[in-house]
Amino acid sequence: MKYSMCLGGLLVLLSCAQTVKKTELNDSRVVAKIHKKIITIDTHDDINVANFTDSINYTQRLDTQVNIPKMEEGGLDVSWLIVYTGQDSLNTKGYEKAKSNAMAKFDAIHRLCEEIAPDKIELALSSDDVHRINASGKKVAMIGVENAYPMGEDLSNFEKFHELGARYISLSHNGHSQFCDSNTGEKDGEWLHNGLSNLGKKAVKEMNRLGIMIDISHPSKESMIQMVKLSKAPIIASHSSARALCDHSRNLDDEQLHLLKENGGVVQTVAFRSYLKATNEPDALKKVNVSDLVDHIDYMVDLIGIDHVGISSDFDGGGGIQGWSDASETMNVTAELVKRGYSETEIEKLWGGNLLRVLDEVQAVAVELSKG
Repeated sequence: MKYSMCLGGLLVLLSCAQTVKKTELNDSRVVAKIHKKIITIDTHDDINVANFTDSINYTQRLDTQVNIPKMEEGGLDVSWLIVYTGQDSLNTKGYEKAKSNAMAKFDAIHRLCEEIAPDKIELALSSDDVHRINASGKKVAMIGVENAYPMGEDLSNFEKFHELGARYISLSHNGHSQFCDSNTGEKDGEWLHNGLSNLGKKAVKEMNRLGIMIDISHPSKESMIQMVKLSKAPIIASHSSARALCDHSRNLDDEQLHLLKENGGVVQTVAFRSYLKATNEPDALKKVNVSDLVDHIDYMVDLIGIDHVGISSDFDGGGGIQGWSDASETMNVTAELVKRGYSETEIEKLWGGNLLRVLDEVQAVAVELSKG
């Protein structure tokens, strides 16, 4: 009798174990199916021009968090490669040096797409390009400009950067630019323009005219508020998270998130440890993971709706968390979204559908303005 009971219990345990394995297998298949079907877009990946040469480049599995092999391994379809320049003095010498740096990065991205690996990756300038290139089996590169500082005081540079492929631009970075105040002013309460400068106001209009998305991830809150009032098109935060969950000036508070929704824009939740968890303990930051990232996504979706939230990494610029430490682990984010109960349609929106919708609307506004 005792033997029979033990055998029965063992059979139940084995049955349960098999059920768990089947469930896990089914879940992984669902994740893989969704991940393969949708277009996955990461809106912020920094670059080093040293990795865009004939001998060292993104066709190789470099130590960089983003390169073509890692994109292929993780099913990351679109990488916004960033033309970043740091902040320096607001004078001609500083502007010229920064512009030279920016041009080198534009050249590197074009070299990758046109000379080094045209059979593997192509530059997209519109959502139609993204869909066409993705359907061809190639990876997609897009260009974002982090800091308009290299423009100097010549607004015609916005058109030049647009011609080179820039489809979003941030008017400042870590430090007040000639265009607007940075979020960094919050630390000491020192502001240069109290939002946008007169040149910055003109820049907003110029970006609307050209069809360039305005990125508010680094500018100050007051700058962002003024940009929303001035812009005739939706804006984006290319790599920011929720300030309610992590009190950092690089994140957006509830007021800003509501403004973003009213504007029709999108916030690209960022996998940057210190923007996901507020702590002074380095060891605690090492434990930040994909679940923490999706906590921010959940919060912002609940607050402003599924149509206004997206995903970014800030890879090769300080980003990366447990579970999404480089592009090869991109599917883990999809897995967590499935686990949280997001549908395929919702996941498609988060992974890029919302961002492309904003790009379409920004470019449509430019067309309408050209008629006027």
